[in-house]
Amino acid sequence: MHLGLAVPQYGRFADPRLSAQVSAVAEEIGYHSLWVGDRLLTPVAPITPYPGGDGTFPAEHQVFLDPLTTLTVAAGATERVRLGSSTLNAFWQPPVVLARALTAIDLVSAGRLDVGLGLGWSADEYLAAGVPWQGRGARLEETLDILERVWAGTGTVRHSGPLWTVPESVMLPKPAQRPRPPLLLGGFGDAALARVGRRADGWLAGPLPVPPVARMWRTVRQHAEEAGRDPDALRLVLRVNPEITAEPVPDDQVPRRGTLDQLVDHLTVAIVTTGAEPLVDLHFAAQDADHYADLADALYHLLHQRIG
Repeated sequence: MHLGLAVPQYGRFADPRLSAQVSAVAEEIGYHSLWVGDRLLTPVAPITPYPGGDGTFPAEHQVFLDPLTTLTVAAGATERVRLGSSTLNAFWQPPVVLARALTAIDLVSAGRLDVGLGLGWSADEYLAAGVPWQGRGARLEETLDILERVWAGTGTVRHSGPLWTVPESVMLPKPAQRPRPPLLLGGFGDAALARVGRRADGWLAGPLPVPPVARMWRTVRQHAEEAGRDPDALRLVLRVNPEITAEPVPDDQVPRRGTLDQLVDHLTVAIVTTGAEPLVDLHFAAQDADHYADLADALYHLLHQRIG
């Protein structure tokens, strides 16, 4: 079982010292991977409401450390665990700049980076970043084309597309992982799931009940087969960011809320049903860094007791 943990990064945990502290503890516990998220801003009068509930943004999101910097901190505090993003918005920097930054993190971590990219969902963030909301899918496709060209081979890089032109150039160094770091993509729509199957190494899923996750995962695998790829080589990383309660809650509130046992039950079913790699974000559950580490320890051992 590959179990991941979100690095302390936002809200009361937006402190690089806590990021490093908990990353080191998670590696000692036995976690397989550490992950960061990406939130650019919290709008006061949002164009796009926060998904789920009444549309109100969590207060915790008002303070959010940069994900690439946080990954670098986690890399320096650890030696073994994989380091990933779930998900990094692909458009907040030009593709060649993004490729260079991710290459550096892969080198700093000695080849431990998993690149998790998504389109995001906030029109407010797109507005602030100066990125058009329309044409997001095509923009991501060309971004992936450029990333792969920058990372591959040892020769020169050249790209000419609708959105970007990269003159024939030398771009070194290359990532430690060859031919490139593993690439995972988020998204739930038909086009996003098809894109995962066609060209990614895995799918970044969110905190949904297991049946719809399993249904979408079958869609991803079908698209991989149609593209002549091995569906069994793809990974499913399932992110949950629960509020841990003292008493059990109705089943329809899990995995967003529930006791630790309910969360473990949910993840156990997801692992057995889909082969998912769980990624647990404890920002909404923990009171402080020690509590964060204690919850991470309890969750790790409970899941291992269930799964083996």
